[in-house]
This record gives sequence, structure tokens and C-alpha cells, in this order.
Amino acid sequence: MERHFDTSLRELKEQLVTMAGLVEKAIEEATQGLQSADVERFQNVFDLEKKINQCHISVDSACLKLLALQQPLAADLRLIFAIIKINTDLERMGDQAVNIARNAQEYIKAAPLKPLVDLPIMFQEVRQMVGITLDSFVKNNEPLAREVLKRDDRVDALKNKIFKDVLEHLKTHSAQVEQGLTLILIARNLERIGDHATNIAEDVIFALKGEDVRHSAQVSTIKSALK
Repeated sequence: MERHFDTSLRELKEQLVTMAGLVEKAIEEATQGLQSADVERFQNVFDLEKKINQCHISVDSACLKLLALQQPLAADLRLIFAIIKINTDLERMGDQAVNIARNAQEYIKAAPLKPLVDLPIMFQEVRQMVGITLDSFVKNNEPLAREVLKRDDRVDALKNKIFKDVLEHLKTHSAQVEQGLTLILIARNLERIGDHATNIAEDVIFALKGEDVRHSAQVSTIKSALK
């Protein structure tokens, strides 16, 4: 017979998965709205954010109730703490989708800076990171979570390339400074979504293995320097 706690935990995970679906949709609508100059998609993002915020409050409340009434131990406690942190990162992803939509609204008001090449690639990389991260949570799959950690470097590299290309373009097209800065902001918004996906992957690993992999690259560098 399933424990009452297990039932509550399963329902909590289902709430989080529902919220994650809304976040993925918001990111998709924001990025597609920019590429197709479709203002209706931006409004969809704003509507989705309201639902995401409602989910955020609901999941937090459910977690606090479980902690107060069930007094979970060990792995169950790790999972609840991970869910609280994942919930926050998902809400912040929703905020970044709104930022993309707002910046894109401004961008499409004027002539394009230049053909979007690297930005759609960055969109795709970030979407894949988010999808893989959520799969790792739903399937309790540690290797998938670790794959996300590796992909973060690709997103960072694309953001840096976009920054460099836009700044180079503006050297000879100074009248398009505002457009260029808006593209840089959108790239930054996407990078932040990737960062939140990475945070979630780290939380999944912690929940499954009890291993804290935050800042592991920095720690390894420091250890090597001390040898």
C-alpha cells in the first residue's frame, strides 16, 4: 500500500511538471514571437506568466505543508528541498521569457539589425537544455542531468559570440545601437534561462545522489592550483 507521504510527494511532482510545461511554452512563444514578429505570441507569454506564478505559490505551499506535517527524512527530505529550489528556478525562467518577449516587442518595431543566425541556434540549445533537465527530474535520471551541465558551456559560448558580432556590427552602423543592445539583452535573457536549467540539473543530482556539484569546476581548479 502506498504511503500517504508518497501520494502527496507524487502529487507535488505532478504540480511541478505542470508548471514546467507552462514555462517551456512561455519560452517557445517568446522566441518564436521574435523570429516571426508575431505580437500575439508575446501576449501569450504574459498570460502564461500569471499561471506560472500561481503554480509557484501552490508548489511552495505544498512543500511547506509536507515538511510541517510529515517530517520527512534522508532522501525524501532532499527531494523536497530540491523541489523548492527547482520551483524557484522555473519561476525565474518564466520571468526571463517575459523579458525576452518585452525586448522582442521593442526590437521588431524597427528594421532588423541583421539576419538572425546565432540567436536561433542559441534558442534551440536553451530549449534542449530545459527539456533534458525536466526529463532528468521526471525520470530520476542522473546521467541526463549531468548532460545539461556540459551543455551550459555551449550556451555561454553562443552568447559571447552574439555579443562580439553585435558590437562589431555597431562599429559601422552606429544608428542601430538601440537595436544592437536589445539583441544583446535577449541573448543575456537566454543565457540566464540556461543557468536556471543548470541549477535544476544540479538539484536533481543532489536529490538522487546526495552529491553537491555546485561550483565543482571552480573547486577542481583550486585543487589543481594547490598541488
